[in-house]
Amino acid sequence: MTHPYEERREMKKLKKHFNMLGFVADAQYGFPTRCPCGGEIMEDASPNPKYPSDFDTLLGSRYFTCKSFKDDGMHFRQLWAFGVEQEVQCLRREVDDMPEEIAKLKKLIIRS
Repeated sequence: MTHPYEERREMKKLKKHFNMLGFVADAQYGFPTRCPCGGEIMEDASPNPKYPSDFDTLLGSRYFTCKSFKDDGMHFRQLWAFGVEQEVQCLRREVDDMPEEIAKLKKLIIRS
């Protein structure tokens, strides 16, 4: 039987670990600015070209990668194309909402 203090310490450690996994999952949307571990994000390219006929012009797949990346689930490496696609979707939603917002502001100006 473990001591209650040790059990609580282990429980806190596990809770911190699971919270960090959630933060990593939530952070992988759009262009990442910082890794949940606090590390800096770099734009990275895989050293292998996509096609054998590629020379120096086309690198392999591009990624947003944590500077201290380890494949332990606490850091992230996100495909560049996914980040760009999600960011464009977010911007489109904002632009789609703008006409409605402009109409509301026009009404407010007319009333006053």
